[in-house]
Formats: sequence, structure tokens, C-alpha cells
Amino acid sequence: MLDFKTILFDYKLDFVASAKHPLSKNKWIEALDFEKETLINYPVETSRLDVFSQLLIPNKVEPEHNRQVELTSIILLLVASDRGLTVLPNWMVAEFRNNSNYVIVQLNTKDTIRGPFATTGTNCLEKPFMRNLIDLAGQEAGRLQKV
Repeated sequence: MLDFKTILFDYKLDFVASAKHPLSKNKWIEALDFEKETLINYPVETSRLDVFSQLLIPNKVEPEHNRQVELTSIILLLVASDRGLTVLPNWMVAEFRNNSNYVIVQLNTKDTIRGPFATTGTNCLEKPFMRNLIDLAGQEAGRLQKV
């Protein structure tokens, strides 16, 4: 039997845009800011993407265009070339905070997002090596969020 309830760490969402983008000057990004924009994200059902489930759907907002790209590195290249904007977990974009090609702005969302989750065998959580692995993942995520 599998356990899907072990949360590795919590995170917040960050808006990422080209330094040339007009929204790069905002201190906060609201749902309505996406109405006339191209949002670049992963090719999964939109209801599974945090930016949609946590911000856009609750506020009944849709971006003008939704471009789906499989690789984070390509998403970031498209953003740097001002072909759209993206929303990613803060731990994924921490290393780009001092990169002059990007502006990273906190999203105006109420909640920290729970997850990702570790999927383990039910009896594995009691084993020291598994507990250590889960603890290490949480510590590393915390370190990345502070960068």
C-alpha cells in the first residue's frame, strides 16, 4: 500500500517576467494582471497548475494566451526574451533573483502552497533512512528558498 500524505516542504509562487516587461515594475502581481498576457507553463491540465488553482480560477481570470512548454529552462528563455511570463515555485527561481534578465515578483496569493508530496510504501515511513531522506528534502528546499 502507498502513502501519499507526506509533505516534503511548503512553498510560495513567484511571478517571473523579463526585466523589460511592463509588469516588472509592480510590487505585487494580481490575478487581473494576467488578462492580456501570454502565460507560459507546463503542458498539464490547467486545474493542476498552481497559478490557475490558487490565483486565476478563484478570481475567474484567464490569460489572453496560454503557451505550454515542457522544460523549465526553455520557459525561462522565452520569458527572458519577453515572449510571455510565468509563475513558478519560489525554490525553482531562487537562483535567478540576481539575474538582470528577469524580474521576480511575489504573487498576491493568501496561502503558502502545500507540497510536493513523497509517495512511499506505508511501512517505509517508520524506517530511519526514509525519515532522513524526507527530512533532507525539506531542509534542501528551505535552503533554496532563502537563496
